[in-house]
Amino acid sequence: MAKKWGQRLRKWVAAKMDLPQDVMMDLPRITMIGQIHIYVENHRGLLAFTDREIRLLLKKGQLLIKGKAFVIKTILPEEILLEGKIDQVIYIQEDAGGPK
Repeated sequence: MAKKWGQRLRKWVAAKMDLPQDVMMDLPRITMIGQIHIYVENHRGLLAFTDREIRLLLKKGQLLIKGKAFVIKTILPEEILLEGKIDQVIYIQEDAGGPK
């Protein structure tokens, strides 16, 4: 219960102070340029990478990106820039029973 109250408080503060919700709510910020670049900020780590798939850990769940010819151009502790042909971006939300 306290966790939900804290989340509501953060949303309210973000709205009143005109702050981006991704900053206050610890959400990922995803920026795509067409199907060739994707920039993800505020992730929790790289779980898997191949030239066709990348999986990132988020605070709540995972982000799965599928495509072809992937190359990691930049990787920092909480940021990643990926190039290639992006076909799908899938958010896998985690619940009490694990990822869906």
